[in-house]
Amino acid sequence: MSEEPSDSAASLAERAYRDLRRAIVRGEFEAGARLRVEDLTRRFAVSSSPIREALNRLSGQGLVRMLENRGFRVAPLTAEGVSDLARVRQLVECEALRDAIAHGDDAWEAQAVAAAHALALAERRMGQEARPLDDDWSARHRAFHMSLYAACTSPLLLDLADVLFDNAERYRRWAARHRTQPRRKHDEHQQLLGAVVARDAAKAVALLQTHISRTEQLVAAALHGIGTADRQ
Repeated sequence: MSEEPSDSAASLAERAYRDLRRAIVRGEFEAGARLRVEDLTRRFAVSSSPIREALNRLSGQGLVRMLENRGFRVAPLTAEGVSDLARVRQLVECEALRDAIAHGDDAWEAQAVAAAHALALAERRMGQEARPLDDDWSARHRAFHMSLYAACTSPLLLDLADVLFDNAERYRRWAARHRTQPRRKHDEHQQLLGAVVARDAAKAVALLQTHISRTEQLVAAALHGIGTADRQ
């Protein structure tokens, strides 16, 4: 019978996973870059076992590619990839939103309103700066979207929404460095919040679909403009 991992080992594995996931999402590793276990152990100050576990988990989430007998690489960023991601996000996140609106209580609604207000405060403070590259804005943006889904009764949908959002965040951050078209999401977020507070599921889902599609279009335009962010 195999032994259960100790609390300290599990904690180290979780920390390695979260730190590596955050670094990839923030674009600290180039798309397609080789992820060498020995380099990562030095960078994150953990042993190879937690790093390998993190790489395997991230491979299952689409952020890392496992190459047969060749280790791991950061997943590429491609127009086809962002299109597929947007399609799946619409399926998962729209269903999570629909379910949350159907089951959410007053506390859920208040949390969504508070998250939207926190995001608006950050946007007001930043003015015209490139928001997707600001860690505070990104955290509040993520918190707002996740707050909308928080009342969803399906843990699996919520887990999928969480993973898909981080995949999209990686694309957003990359596009923010390369696109020429500005985008101000404040109005989109406020309209989405208004539909959610009104418990208008049909309108909220339609707005979320459009919101996700606009992200896809801007990222695809940036990718087509300079070629895919891929490295073989």
